[in-house]
Amino acid sequence: MNITSKAAETTLRFYANIVDGKAVPAGDGGTLDALCPSDGKPFAVMARSSAGDVDAAVKAARRAFESGPWGRLTATERGRLLCRLGEAVASHAEELAVLEATDTGKPMKQARADIVAGARYFEFYGSAADKVHGETIPFLNGYTVAVVRDPHGVTGHIIPWNYPLQIFGRSVGASLACGNACVVKPAEDACLSTLRVAELALEVGFPPGALNVLSGLGEEAGEALSNHPDIDFISFTGSPEVGTLIQSAAARNHIGCTLELGGKSPQLLFSDADIEKAAPVVINAIVQNGGQTCSAGSRVLVQRSAYDAFVAEIARRFAKVRAGTHQMDLDLGAMVTKGQQARVDGFVARARADGLPVLAEGRIADGVPAHGYYVTPLMLGPVPLGNALACDEVFGPVLSVMPFEDEADAIRIANGTPYGLVAGVWTRDAARSMRVARAMRCGQVFVNGYGAGGGIELPFGGVKKSGHGREKGFEALYEFSASKTIVLNHG
Repeated sequence: MNITSKAAETTLRFYANIVDGKAVPAGDGGTLDALCPSDGKPFAVMARSSAGDVDAAVKAARRAFESGPWGRLTATERGRLLCRLGEAVASHAEELAVLEATDTGKPMKQARADIVAGARYFEFYGSAADKVHGETIPFLNGYTVAVVRDPHGVTGHIIPWNYPLQIFGRSVGASLACGNACVVKPAEDACLSTLRVAELALEVGFPPGALNVLSGLGEEAGEALSNHPDIDFISFTGSPEVGTLIQSAAARNHIGCTLELGGKSPQLLFSDADIEKAAPVVINAIVQNGGQTCSAGSRVLVQRSAYDAFVAEIARRFAKVRAGTHQMDLDLGAMVTKGQQARVDGFVARARADGLPVLAEGRIADGVPAHGYYVTPLMLGPVPLGNALACDEVFGPVLSVMPFEDEADAIRIANGTPYGLVAGVWTRDAARSMRVARAMRCGQVFVNGYGAGGGIELPFGGVKKSGHGREKGFEALYEFSASKTIVLNHG
């Protein structure tokens, strides 16, 4: 279906909602333009869903779960459907990568990697669907006690804009594997790949209502979904501020939720670290996706005895970083929105006003469109511990460097923010690496590395202001199901 965008003179493709097995527009006909961050121009149109549209999707999911064919499928059959969806995503990889890159502004190589990871989530959870086993508990004579895992019912999923297809896969894949029916509201700033995958789900045979995806504004469709009284569980990835609203809504409805809310993740470089191996990883961890990554390694803590040499090497490499359009396929692309560009520029302006030294500065490539949402990558330091760049999540390509004296000082600084998502530890001392890893207050710690190709199998989540609950890996299946104890008195 094509409609004419209000913001453009040309006819743009319309991406419909997928509700109850059908492609449908918003009930009131409302639309939103999808803007390409690389040039700021509209390139597609989507539905602007209302509370009524959300209600229709929740009702469709409820029917699918309680009386439709989805609720009657065995775990093995659900797993086969998920594996087919993974195959469909893989077979449409280039189409989805172009869509994701155009929608988010990220380089094509990053978008391609994201699609591979997205397909892998469906494959992983499809293979795991029939392996969520219960247990028996020894009890009194004449009794048999079984503990089984039941799906919650209807789960709500609010997906962010930075890795839309990946996070869609990790959240929805686990929920569907457990037998839940899903209602998904992706971020209005980048949601077209998730709508396309919902179309593919219908093509591979998912029953009506099992997977419903609606586009729309957070304050309209997102709020309606998080507050809906017939949702049994909700998963949210986004800002701590919105996470508070989500958790409050879940509390009012007395349902559970998983929240992944960002971070200020440190990388600790001890004086015995292999700087040749560490430097490119440290840079990639803040440059990847333009720094718009919850687990971005935005703080680099360097032992003072090696500070000058290590920082010089990282700065030398950082100065080569280039930003450009998604088609240029450089180190990073544009920020996802003009508002996000302004947010990062604001942090940089305050840092310059505070007199923070610039250790290295990347460059925006020649020839980028004037109205694209670009920022210049920056490496600053030493950053005082009380400065905003040491404490607050920038969500941009801004790297903060700070020294530490010894192991105890490194742990104190690393744990000294309200966040706790990921940490990296670089040292050749095996005993130290384990001591420090165990001391980190966060959900994941990497030793002599950072990130792991999407980490599909690795439980992921945070503590403190980074949220609670775990996604990824087998542990996510326990989040999207509930234990039930059955006590049988057989005499």
